[in-house]
Order: sequence, then C-alpha cells, then structure tokens
Amino acid sequence: MERKYREEIFRKIIEFYKLTKKKKKFIPGKDKINYAGRVYDEKEMINLVDASLDFWLTAGRFARQFEEELAKFLGIKYCLLTNSGSSANLLAISALTSPLLKEKQLVPGDEVITTACGFPTTVNPIIQNNLVPVFVDVKLGSYNIDPNRIERAISRRTKAIFIAHTLGNPVDLDKIMKIVKKYNLWFIEDNCDALGSKYKDKFTGSFGSIATCSFYPAHHITTGEGGAVLTNDSLLKRIIISFRDWGRDCWCPPGCDNTCGKRFGWQLGKLPYGYDHKYIYSHIGYNLKITDMQAAVGVAQLKKLPRFIKAREKNFQYLYDIFKRYKKYFILPEWGKKAKPSWFGFPLLVKKDAPFTRDEIVKYLEKNKIATRMLFGGNLLRQPAYQDIKYKVVDDLKNTDLVMNNLFWIGVYPGLNMGMINYIIEIFRQFFGYGIRNKKG
Repeated sequence: MERKYREEIFRKIIEFYKLTKKKKKFIPGKDKINYAGRVYDEKEMINLVDASLDFWLTAGRFARQFEEELAKFLGIKYCLLTNSGSSANLLAISALTSPLLKEKQLVPGDEVITTACGFPTTVNPIIQNNLVPVFVDVKLGSYNIDPNRIERAISRRTKAIFIAHTLGNPVDLDKIMKIVKKYNLWFIEDNCDALGSKYKDKFTGSFGSIATCSFYPAHHITTGEGGAVLTNDSLLKRIIISFRDWGRDCWCPPGCDNTCGKRFGWQLGKLPYGYDHKYIYSHIGYNLKITDMQAAVGVAQLKKLPRFIKAREKNFQYLYDIFKRYKKYFILPEWGKKAKPSWFGFPLLVKKDAPFTRDEIVKYLEKNKIATRMLFGGNLLRQPAYQDIKYKVVDDLKNTDLVMNNLFWIGVYPGLNMGMINYIIEIFRQFFGYGIRNKKG
C-alpha cells in the first residue's frame, strides 16, 4: 500500500515538473546568462520526495548509494559524503593530523605547499590546523601551480602538497607525483571544480592520498550543499569518518550498532573497559554529515554526469574556436597534452597591452546580462582575512597578482544553449567593434 501511494505521488511530481518547468525561449539582452546553474529534471525531484517520505533526516540509503556509485564511477575504493566541498577540504587536512598515522602525522608548524591563487577553503584548513601554507606561483594559461617551482618550496618541515585543478584543468600530475614520491609527501587533490576531468585517461581525484569534491549548485553535479572525500586507504577512511562524525572512534553508520562485533569490548584512553564504543572519541572532530535528501538528489545527478561533461567540453571548445581570433587581447586557456579537462568555466586573462581593462570588459558583459566571475579570491594574501597568518612564499607571486588584476571567466555549464552561446559571442564582437572605438573617443 505504501508503495502504491509513493508511485501516485511520483506521477504527480512528473505532472508538476512538466507543468511548471517548461523550457522558456531565450530572449537575447533580456534574459540573464548565468556563469553556472542547476540542471535537473523530474528524477531529482522524485528522489528528493522519496527521501523525504522516508523521513530519515540524516545520512541513509541514498547516501550509501551515492557513495558507492560515485566511488565506482571515479575508480576509487572509498567515497565519504559530507555537507560541502569546503568541509571535505577541512576533513582531508584534519585527517592527516591524526596520531593514528604515527610518523606521517602532520603536527603544528609542518608545511603544506599550495597556491594563493584560488578559493579560500583550499588554504583555510591548513591554517585552521596550525600548519604553515607555503605559496608557489601559478602558470599563466593553466592557472595551476607551476610544478617547476615546487622543489624550491620543500624544506625539512614540508609534509604535504594540497592543490586544486583550477576551473577543471588538471595540474601536471606526472611532475607532481614524481615530487610526491621523491620526498614521501602527502598529496591532496582539491577536485571540487574538476569532477570528470582526466589525466592520462584516469579521473582526477584518483591520484592523491586524499581528494575532495563539491556538490554546490554551481558545480558539475549538485546536491544543493554537499561534498565528498575520496581515498583508497582504509586507515584514512576510518580517520575521515571519525573527524566527520564528532571525532568518535566508532565507524557504524547512522542507525546501526555493533558492526565491529564488540561494542562493549573496548578499552581506549583512560576509560573503563567495556565503555560503549559509540561514545568513545579518538579525535577532536566535527559534525559534517550530509542528509539523505541531499544525497538523493546526488544519485539522480550522477546519472547525468557523463552528459554534463560532454556538454561542458562542447561549450568550451565552441567558445575557444571563436576566441582564438581575439588572442592579441587575451591569454587563452592552456592545458597539457595528457589532460582532458571537464571545464568549470572559460578563463580569459586580459593582456597588459590590451586597449581595455578587465574591469571595462566585465562591466560591458554584465551590462548585457552575461554573468562573469573573478578567479575566486585572486591572490589570497591580498585578502583582509590573511594579513596576519603565518606563511611562506617561494620566489614571488607575480602571476597570481596578474590573475587577480586581469582575469575573469564565463560559464560553459550544461544549462547553456546555442542561442545563449552565440549571444555571448555577439556581445564580445560588439565590444571589440564599437565598444573599443567609443572608449577611444
């Protein structure tokens, strides 16, 4: 009987979706073109309602399904869901501070190599765990860490490299993995903007000791708020679960008891023998779990991911072929021969000798209802929040500053249609025509 009622509700959802979510014809100059957005249909809505009818308000059956299916898709042993990509980054770094790692444990004062060019929550967990970020400049075109500078950043306190694949563009993993192995470092991939990107036909997020994903609405797939931590290491899996779930030593999922078979058979710390394992805490942890309703959306989104990846590639390539005619004004995006990016956005860096500034073209695009974004925090060391942190810089951050001052990006997400993309191209054409002439007077 319950199944019958659910199916009746699902049919109503399909009717509701068809009635209220009809695709509207794009009106150039009137409708805004976003840099990113949600792309979904009735399947996400059905899953969301299905989970709500269960009324299991924490992680449950959909979370387990999403973890298993995403791990299989990426070729990873373990996928652990959390409530955001930023939380995933926090868990990734915090896990490496666990005493269970013995001589590989990160301790206060240890150094982590990263970049100042990007999103703050790649760097924040380093600071929050009393570690020292060591900033290396990026390469123009890719906007990823310059691998040729990394070894100059290594000291006796260097323990890890934590970097993002900028806007979905894979870093030079051959060079980085060689350095990681040479110096026995942890390697953490911030894969939040790069879900579906590949390097040598292997998904990014599968190279590091730990990797992270984000399912914020702007990203490749969404759960609303949500993220994941990826690893192939069973000990790291246990530690990440502990930090995510209050720091407790028990690894039972919500609603389950005694999966270890000796719930009342432990003696840890200075607790009495037999103290309930569900209330033994081995780390100073957090509560960063996802809800099952969020995960239910992710299950439906994951089935669309291959199509989303192809759409991003197609949209990017179409724009790239057009923008090549403007390469005297812009540094166009660059990627390695072994890389196959799943682009998050299309970056354009205004050259120093261009007859216009980044701000002028951005204002023109925004005026014509084309959304733009900077490369996140630009140079994070210029941000007010980072003025008093302890850090190191290798050489200089000239390219990072240039990115801060001259780069912007536009969207390539699957919600764009050819009418929108051609309108974007037309507005650029207009800017380089009478837009620049009017500026000259």
